[in-house]
Amino acid sequence: MLNLSLRQLRTFVAAARHLNFARAADELHLTAPAVSMQIRDLETAVGLPVFERSGRTMSLTTTGEYLLVYARRVIATLKEAEDTIARLRGVQAGRITVGMVGTAQYFVPRLLAQFRLDYPGVEVRLTVGNRDLLDRQLHDREIDLAIMGRPPRELDVRAEAFAANPLAVIAATSHPLVGEKLILPARLDRELFIVRESGSGTRSAMEAWFKEVRIAPSTIMEMSSNETIKQAVIANMGVTLLSLHTLGLELQAGQLAMLDVVGLPLKRAWHVVSIGSLSLSPAAEAFRYFVLERGETMLDKLFSIAP
Repeated sequence: MLNLSLRQLRTFVAAARHLNFARAADELHLTAPAVSMQIRDLETAVGLPVFERSGRTMSLTTTGEYLLVYARRVIATLKEAEDTIARLRGVQAGRITVGMVGTAQYFVPRLLAQFRLDYPGVEVRLTVGNRDLLDRQLHDREIDLAIMGRPPRELDVRAEAFAANPLAVIAATSHPLVGEKLILPARLDRELFIVRESGSGTRSAMEAWFKEVRIAPSTIMEMSSNETIKQAVIANMGVTLLSLHTLGLELQAGQLAMLDVVGLPLKRAWHVVSIGSLSLSPAAEAFRYFVLERGETMLDKLFSIAP
């Protein structure tokens, strides 16, 4: 056990979260064989298997479940030590890990690029996942901050809104409803919707709106990628509800159109979220202030379509 490396523990935690080596590899920016090798070396050091494989499914063994508890503690403790040392060094150096929902990938990298101009000594690691994944990563102290729409309710977090996040119903430009004014939500009950996966904040917002306006359209396809959804809508396979912050280029190019639905766009907000009981490192605190002070202005410049 003393020969276990931090890299092996991080790989194990990621593999345990996804129960899939390929998905863990994507998160860690490794190959699936590299993840498999790290897990094999970890199991050799432990002396017992930590995963049980049955066909294409994988689950934690009892040993794996116990090890996961302690692996998370080790990683969290090392992160606290790193943050303490960073506070002694100041903002000139440090490392932060920022998690973001998929919809935020259209602007967060630009925020980070501008932040790095102000703080070139700070190393930034960026992860992408749906809302459920970010909730778990915040809980397990795997990320310092999250950029997301609806903050988690089951965690003690500090969630601060920094910009509007409008969501609207989008269709191909050839769709019969394009150009109509003041479309009642009931008209959409007959439409086929292409939707985000369960656990996505966009999916949750869409389902809440359906309930609010008392419609229940059919969903013909579920996808985990905004880009794939947009291509399916461009092909006129159905309509969708997406953040306008994902649609600048397609709307400007005339590939997609926003339907003029009564009550839309939905007025949601982007939040910067951190665990409320923990003190952030100087680098993470600096990024938090940067997002709160400059995030809205940068989004307004990037997405002039946003109301």
